[in-house]
Amino acid sequence: MTDLTAFIAGLPKAELHLHIEGSLEPELMFELAQRNGVSIPFNSVEAVRAAYDFSNLQDFLDIYYAGANVLQTRQDFEDLAFAYFQRAAADNVRHAEIFFDPQTHTDRGVDFGVVVEGLIAGMDRAKTELGVTSGLILSFLRHLTEEEAFATLEMAKPYLHHFIGVGLDSSEVGHPPSKFVRVFAAARELGLKLCAHAGEEGPPAYVHEALDLLHIDRMDHGNRSMEDESLIVRLAAEQMTLTVCPLSNLKLCVVDDLKDHPVPEMLRRGLHVTLNSDDPAYFGGYVNANYSRLAEAVGLTREQIIQMARNSFDGSFLTDAEKRKHLAEIDAYFG
Repeated sequence: MTDLTAFIAGLPKAELHLHIEGSLEPELMFELAQRNGVSIPFNSVEAVRAAYDFSNLQDFLDIYYAGANVLQTRQDFEDLAFAYFQRAAADNVRHAEIFFDPQTHTDRGVDFGVVVEGLIAGMDRAKTELGVTSGLILSFLRHLTEEEAFATLEMAKPYLHHFIGVGLDSSEVGHPPSKFVRVFAAARELGLKLCAHAGEEGPPAYVHEALDLLHIDRMDHGNRSMEDESLIVRLAAEQMTLTVCPLSNLKLCVVDDLKDHPVPEMLRRGLHVTLNSDDPAYFGGYVNANYSRLAEAVGLTREQIIQMARNSFDGSFLTDAEKRKHLAEIDAYFG
């Protein structure tokens, strides 16, 4: 372990871009398939790992949705969540704000409440047993219709006290943020924070739409904002938090090589960048791996790494008092 890797390992941090279904490791996928008598198209853990050799968003989504079929019961979702939090705690993640895709489950007959209650049970265990706090963000699948998103929001109403926000994910190209203006406005009326994936595979125009039409509080990815000077200036001025996911970008060929990743330029231009793992079981690394591999590839300084860890708490939906507590821990660590 290099000095910088050890420094990253001990640094308190938050994770703001994590799809809980994307933390389903092959071992747990097999265990749940056997527990629930679900047939999966793989005969070994190694075969699952081999199938993770995809190179674009759609190929990834195909296997992601297939893997989700093993998630059937409240206990399955609790086990999924707690397994993630154990890895997060090992990476010194103190707080995580996690996405889940209810439509992935309700569309195959799993009750909305089963999903939410299982995830919340895992989150509660993480707080009690691991000291990791968390919040839950309901994501709409953008390849489905806005009417279907409204139906999901209606299903969520009895459980609203469990959610901190809504998000927008899945296939980006051809599904602009403008498709979901009304449902995002309705979520805002319910008191929820708003996040959206924009500028990963989609063009800078989608970033403009997320800002101007959805009025988001936080942007997921945002890489292609760097193609538009007016966006760079605006994002820096507004200090819009970007939840960047380096290993995901590499795996999905958003960048061809980590050494070409835009994070150093984003930081130089004053953007409020955070580092996250996205779908770590599929993309080859949890939070610390994203920090350390990017640091090695582009030559990040300790000061830049500290800044992104601070950004991760500043950009969270924690209270100001909770943020100050975590930022003080970073200062103490660095001091």
